[in-house]
Amino acid sequence: MNPRQQHIEHLRNHYGQLAGKREISRKLGTEYQRLLHRYYRLFVPSGQRVLEMGCGLGDLLNALEPARGVGVDLSPATLEIAQKKYSHLHFIEGDAHALPLSEVFDVIILSDLVNDLWDVQQVLSKLVACCHPGTRLILNFHNNLWNLPLSLARRLGLAHPVPKQNWLTPEDIDGLLNLSGFETVLRRPAILLPLKIPLLAPFCNRMLAHLPFFRGFDLTHFFVARPFPQPRMDQPSVSIVVAARNEAGNIETLLQRIPEIGSSSEIIFVEGGSTDHTYETIENLLPRHPKKKIQLLRQTGTGKGDAVRMGFAAAQGEILMILDADGTVAPEDLLRFYDALVSGKGEFINGVRLVYPLGDDSMRFLNMVGNKFFGMLFSGLLGQPIRDTLCGTKVLWKKDYETIARNRAYFGKIDPFGDFDLLFGAARLNLKIQELPIRYHARNYGETNISRWRHGLLLLRMSIRAVLKIKFV
Repeated sequence: MNPRQQHIEHLRNHYGQLAGKREISRKLGTEYQRLLHRYYRLFVPSGQRVLEMGCGLGDLLNALEPARGVGVDLSPATLEIAQKKYSHLHFIEGDAHALPLSEVFDVIILSDLVNDLWDVQQVLSKLVACCHPGTRLILNFHNNLWNLPLSLARRLGLAHPVPKQNWLTPEDIDGLLNLSGFETVLRRPAILLPLKIPLLAPFCNRMLAHLPFFRGFDLTHFFVARPFPQPRMDQPSVSIVVAARNEAGNIETLLQRIPEIGSSSEIIFVEGGSTDHTYETIENLLPRHPKKKIQLLRQTGTGKGDAVRMGFAAAQGEILMILDADGTVAPEDLLRFYDALVSGKGEFINGVRLVYPLGDDSMRFLNMVGNKFFGMLFSGLLGQPIRDTLCGTKVLWKKDYETIARNRAYFGKIDPFGDFDLLFGAARLNLKIQELPIRYHARNYGETNISRWRHGLLLLRMSIRAVLKIKFV
């Protein structure tokens, strides 16, 4: 028996002996596991195809409510208990280094497993075969600063014993993911106090654990990664949604300038609440552009967000684009958004107006200050750089939008603009958000529909709610 086989056999025996002892409520790990479940439910919407390596008793896999859940573990004794508890899940005895699967999953989980592995890179590399382009690999492992207190807890019988473990840092994991064919999307430390102490534990874990100084002392590190992107060789079709309210003077220019994109493209105008005959203007211009595929919809609700959702529901393209009707973003720039998405540079392409010099009178000073403030807030909130939350040009795959829409209830209907709704949803799905700098021009017709004070307060309320739903969980 070679050293690796000896290591695997030792782990099998160790965790097999623990199989019947893991549900003793006095153990420290009980509260820790509950907190882990809460974080994984944040990262993984229900109804996914989920694979968990090192699944143990299957409690985490079950908590994620998968459409199909598969757990792999070394210990037959552990899996026997798991299968009895969760007969609707599928469990496989096997070594992660010799993955006994050829199935593809939406989410792959390694919870507190990497420290036990003989060869982390080998395991991660084999998992690539179980991925499609949108698969997310999510793992967590403990902070080495906790080695001493965890060792003490085990000696006192407050935590289960563990075999000799790897010493991994976040930088090690980031490098191993890269070597194995994965790109890190999100890094997040969590859980400052893994004990059930009323008031104190929620304060530490929901608040202090996410603040700059305290993050270094969090018990566990979460990583979310995606397979290295592969550029598409085909030309996906496109739907461009234009919400138009009091934009009659801009419509003809838009129709002349919006380019043909991909294998086919359609323009979907959604008009609602105009007082300048915008709907009639679009209707009269349609015969002048017979070669363009155009839909004209009358909005039944209110707000830009509602208009965008209505347009997306009617869209036929594989890629969904939002373009403001005011002409402040050049329609020709949509080609660059398309290239960024199709090449795999990102899965959600967000325009940024704050890099290049702004056009004269294009954005009021207080609006620019507000945009910068919300950009900094969201960068910290979502764990990905977001410099411009309210740029009206956003591009994503229709399949990803449909998943965002199915999980919209998590945040609720809090966003009349649609920008935050999409950013929140993309972040919760762990999509790779790629920013694309654009030049922002002054509008030639009409006035902005944004009220800096009324809408600014609304944006602040939405941000606070998002903080509670995403960050301070």
